[in-house]
Amino acid sequence: MAVTKKLDTTTLCIEFQKGVDKAGDAIYNKKSFNDVRATATPDDVYAVADAIKNVLSADTRNYLLNESSVLNNQ
Repeated sequence: MAVTKKLDTTTLCIEFQKGVDKAGDAIYNKKSFNDVRATATPDDVYAVADAIKNVLSADTRNYLLNESSVLNNQ
């Protein structure tokens, strides 16, 4: 039987600077935004992440898109 994959959830994460360590290097944390539409294109998600970045007071580093899928063996 063939295994199928169905996208279950998608989460956008933005890494933002939380502070600096003793050596002066940046420390980053992640802020997550759940329930990204499965039909959203990477360009759309990036545009939203960029808009969110503009209202954050901290510097940001990366945008991450975490996708979780369900595997079925039918």
